[in-house]
Amino acid sequence: MTLRSPYDREILGLAVPALGALAAEPLYLLADTAMVGHLGTPELAALAIAGTLLAGSFTLFNFLTYGTTAQVARLAGAGQDEAAGRLGVQALWLSTAIGLTLVAIMAGLAGPLVSLMGAEGRTEQLAADYLRLAALGLPFALIALAGQGFLRGVSDLRTPLVILVVSNAVNVVLGLVLIYGLDMGLIGSAVSTVIAQAGMGAAFVWAVLRRPADDRRPSLARMRPLARIGGEIFVRTASLYASFLLAGAVLARVGEDSLGAHQIAFQLFVFLALVLDSIAIAGQVIVGRGLGSGDADGAYAAARRMIELSVLVGAGFTVVLLVLGGVLPHAFTSDDDVIDRAAAIWPLFALMQPFNGAVFALDGILIGAGDTRFLMWGMLAASLGAFVPIALAALAFDWGIVGVWAGLLALIGVRLITCGWRFRGRRWARTGAALAAG
Repeated sequence: MTLRSPYDREILGLAVPALGALAAEPLYLLADTAMVGHLGTPELAALAIAGTLLAGSFTLFNFLTYGTTAQVARLAGAGQDEAAGRLGVQALWLSTAIGLTLVAIMAGLAGPLVSLMGAEGRTEQLAADYLRLAALGLPFALIALAGQGFLRGVSDLRTPLVILVVSNAVNVVLGLVLIYGLDMGLIGSAVSTVIAQAGMGAAFVWAVLRRPADDRRPSLARMRPLARIGGEIFVRTASLYASFLLAGAVLARVGEDSLGAHQIAFQLFVFLALVLDSIAIAGQVIVGRGLGSGDADGAYAAARRMIELSVLVGAGFTVVLLVLGGVLPHAFTSDDDVIDRAAAIWPLFALMQPFNGAVFALDGILIGAGDTRFLMWGMLAASLGAFVPIALAALAFDWGIVGVWAGLLALIGVRLITCGWRFRGRRWARTGAALAAG
């Protein structure tokens, strides 16, 4: 691997603001959890339940960002700025329609949904009230996802960073005023979130509409490519999300100490993934733009460099995790049994990081190329063909947390093999402004 590359400056120029934008939401959630946590245990439990349902919506509908980025980047690379602007507006219309549908579902079924999550008594009532109110912000939040996708596609990652940082800062200030200043409690947290999301959505609408576009009317025909690629990314994301849910469900049956150790490793996994995902976002933009301009060789060369950098970052994580393996779990718990179970999986968790780096980069490259149908089938194969059998076997044969994490490593391994094979074959490197149908 070369120490320096002509692509490094551009990759870092895109990845750094992307990382800031990715980190803004988790940092706000930490602040919100701290504010609500001081209200009492029922309020904190209610926030955890309702927040899990809302976060699941954001996760499953992140195709509004990734699918938009891939298509807009191609159009921008081909010099079709007005067509890119038109697509950005269609993404806003689509996200609005999905958001309004989610409001009806979440608000209308708030009681059964929180009950399904296991809430009881006062916690159940608090979670249902919070969900009904906070759901009103979903259309604005999904509009923000689409707006981020458009701005990334035109290589503007600083505007999303500014909007997200400002909106989350406003959310924290409003939360303090409403929760404590006006004594609104948990409802104050929901109100502040909806207000901040409304402002965030409006800011992204303004950012998209100020770009040139040859038509801003809603069009089902023009939304169809977004819906196609979005559906494929949706299935891919849902499959991965289901794998992590299964991991938690299996370990809940193994024992509380194993579930606690899994939670520590998984939250660190998610945190480290933010850095790797920022490089993947750079991959989406550079690859999409390069293919749109007809430069398949340049897109391939830049993609190789992104894989190298992501693996290097993952290797750095491995070193840090191995060195701090005896320290980090103690920052999350003082339970000796949980720490013992964490120590059992720590080598697997640490050593998988370079592989994670390669997979994240390949994911971004193939999304940028619009090769989402392959990603969908590859994720299903990794999840259903590798992880699920191993996770169920871990429960049946008492392999415990080590067996479950071996299954997660197998999932990453299958994805690395399939995505790496696809990358080397270069069938994804189709040039032109329009994405291929599959």
